[in-house]
Amino acid sequence: MKRIVSATLLFYAPALISTAVEVKVSDRAGLVSALQQAGPGTVIVVAPGNYEGGLSAAKLAGEKANRIIVKAADPKQPPVFTGGASGIHLSGCSFVELSHLTFTGATANGVNIDDGKEANPARGIVLRNLIVTNSGPRGNRDGIKMSGVDEFTIADCRVERWGASGSGIDMVGCHNGTVEGCVFEHDAATSMQANGVQTKGGSSGVTIRQCRFLNAGGRAVNVGGSTGAAYFRPANPGCEARDITVEDCYFTGSLAPVSFVGVDGAQFRHNTIHHPGKWVLRILQENRDPAFAPCRKGVFSDNLIVFRSGDVSETVNVGAGTEPATFTFARNAWYCEDNRAATQRRVRLPSPETDGLCGEDPKLRDPAADDFRKVEGSPVKTAGVREKAK
Repeated sequence: MKRIVSATLLFYAPALISTAVEVKVSDRAGLVSALQQAGPGTVIVVAPGNYEGGLSAAKLAGEKANRIIVKAADPKQPPVFTGGASGIHLSGCSFVELSHLTFTGATANGVNIDDGKEANPARGIVLRNLIVTNSGPRGNRDGIKMSGVDEFTIADCRVERWGASGSGIDMVGCHNGTVEGCVFEHDAATSMQANGVQTKGGSSGVTIRQCRFLNAGGRAVNVGGSTGAAYFRPANPGCEARDITVEDCYFTGSLAPVSFVGVDGAQFRHNTIHHPGKWVLRILQENRDPAFAPCRKGVFSDNLIVFRSGDVSETVNVGAGTEPATFTFARNAWYCEDNRAATQRRVRLPSPETDGLCGEDPKLRDPAADDFRKVEGSPVKTAGVREKAK
C-alpha cells in the first residue's frame, strides 16, 4: 500500500511543462508535484494503489489538441482516492482529462469542477471511465459537481450512492457538453430527494445519451431545477435550462424518470422506462422569478414506457405556473403491465399525442436482470432505446 498523505493541498499550475511529457507517479506527493508542473500535453500516469483524497488544483491550462491528462497506469487496476471534502477539485481549469480513476467516500462532492467564480468558464474538461461512490452520504452532496463548465465530455463513468438530496451529476450553468454511456445507481430506499443528473442554473446545449439510471433518485433526470440568483451562469438567463436532450437511455425505478423544471425547450426521446415509481414525467416551475419563462416547449417522443397501475395513478404531474399545453407528445409506446386493457385510459396527457401506441407488450428481454432491451420481433418497432445505443 502506498504512503498516504492526509493534508488537503492547493496548487496553482504555472505550466512549466510545455511539450508532451509522460510523468509516472506512485504516491500522492509525486502526483501533486506533477500537477504543479503540468502544461499542455502532460500525461500523468498514476500507479495502482490507495491515495488520500482532497486534492485541489486551480488554473491548470491544457490546450484543445494537447490536454493535461491524469490517468491510471493500468485501467484494470484504477488508483483509488479515498476521503477528503472532494476527491478532487479542479477550479478555473481548461482542457484537463481524468481517466480510469476511482473516487470514494468524499464528505462533500466526489469530483468537483468549477470556473473559480471568474467570468470565463472552465472549458474542455473530459471525465472518462471514472468510478465515483459514496459521496456525502447525507445532504446535498453530489457524485460529480460542475459549475460554469463549457464544452465538456463525461463518458463511461459509473456513479453510485451520492448524497440523499444531491445528484449523481449536478450541473449549474454548464453549456455545450455531453454525458454519454454512464451508469447512475442510488439506494432505492433513501434517495427520493435525490437526482441522477441535473441541469440547472442557466445550463444549455447539454445532451445525455446512452446512459442507465437504476433507482437514481426521485427524479432520475432533472431537466432544470431551482437555483439561487447568485449562481446562474450567465446571469439572468430567463430560464433554468434550455436545449437539453435526453436520448437512448434506460430508466428503472425513481418517482419520475424525468422532470422538466423551469425549462424553456428540451427533448426526451427514444428512452426506455421500466416501472416508474409514481409518475412518468413531471412539468414543474420551482423558480418563481417573474423574469423567467414558465416551464414550456418540452418534447416527449418515441419513448417506451412499461408501468404498473398500482404505482402510477397519474402519468404526468403538472405543477402551477407551467405551460403544459406547449409540450409535444408523439409516437410513444405505453404498456400497463398489470392491466393491459386499461393502458389507454390510464395514459392521460396535457396535450394530444400524435401516433401513440397503447397496450402492446414490448417483450423486454430480462427486466429482473436489468436487461430492458426488446426481444427480436417485439411488436414495438421504433419506440424506446435504439439498437445502436448501449
